[in-house]
Formats: sequence, C-alpha cells, structure tokens
Amino acid sequence: MNIDSASSIASNFLSDLKTQTSDSHRRLEELPVSMSIMSPDMKIEDYSYYLSLMHDVHNDTEGLIFPFFSELIEDLEQRRKKHLIEDDLLFLNSKKINSEKVFQTEKISTPFALGILYVVEGSTLGGRFILKNVSKFPELSGDKGVSYFNGYGDRTGSFWKLFLNFVATYEQENNCGDEIIEGAVFAFDSIYKHFDRR
Repeated sequence: MNIDSASSIASNFLSDLKTQTSDSHRRLEELPVSMSIMSPDMKIEDYSYYLSLMHDVHNDTEGLIFPFFSELIEDLEQRRKKHLIEDDLLFLNSKKINSEKVFQTEKISTPFALGILYVVEGSTLGGRFILKNVSKFPELSGDKGVSYFNGYGDRTGSFWKLFLNFVATYEQENNCGDEIIEGAVFAFDSIYKHFDRR
C-alpha cells in the first residue's frame, strides 16, 4: 500500500469516528451542566461543579485507561490532567472529597480503551473554547483556576494531531475501527450519565 492510499484510509476512519460519535457528542454538549460553563451568566459554583465532574472522568481515565497505553503513547505522562483540576479546585476553595466511577464496564480491550481516550483527549480541544468564556471572570482572568482548560496551551492543536495520528495508525495496523468507535460512543454516553445527575 502506498503512502497516499494509507493516509486516505486513515483520514476516512477518523472521519467515520467523528461522524458516528457526533450524536452522542451533541447530546453531552446540550446538557444543562455543559451549557452552564459556556453561558455568559456562568456562576463560579457552576464552574467548580463542572470541574468536580471532570475530575471523576480524568481520575477514571488515568487509573483505568492509561495503563493500556503506557508502552504505546510516548507523551502519555504529559497528558495527565487530574492534578490540574485539583489545582484549580484548590484555588476555588472547592475540595474534591469522593471520586465517582464514570466508565462502568468490566473487561475492555485496547481498541475500546482507545475510543474512550479519544473522547477524553478531544475534550482538551473543546476546553480552549470554554477557557475564553471562563476567562471573562476577573478571578479567573490570570493563570490561576484555569490550568485544566488551558490544556496544553499553545501546543493543544499539535498534541491533538499527534494523538489522531496515533489513533489512525493503531486502527490501520490492528483493523479495529468498530471497537474504537464503540469505545468512543460508550465514553460519551458514560460521561453524559455522569453529568446528568441533578
């Protein structure tokens, strides 16, 4: 297979992945708790609550999903974000006491785990848009309290591209697109259930 046809197959898969998860993604974004932090009327309590929910997501991801990729993704350690949320919550005088399990599943495969990681990594990209809104608040206008949504800073786009390259290559080498998509839909739906608790 030549390079052009390989990259075409890779981009077709990434396009399928985005398309087949778009409904789940939209449902999650339309939840009141998701919309609250994009609102011009956002309250700091909404922001703290959202961070607390995302802490559960990252706690579960780093404990359950990261071990699958410790030998496969070179920059995996740089992708840890739970500590950033903890720093932000500390700044907001909001302490995280108990962690909830988000991904309720027994046995998962590496491709399924990759689908989950795709969703969690993708949220970093979206976080840059949220940052624009929350930075309008005087107490969040500096570097304090926004380290999580700051993501990888100026490298957020390049980190996302590197990750997508990994996903596409892994799918090509292992022919496991359906399982990756299944994992991604599961992740969106699990986070939706986690967020829809009020």
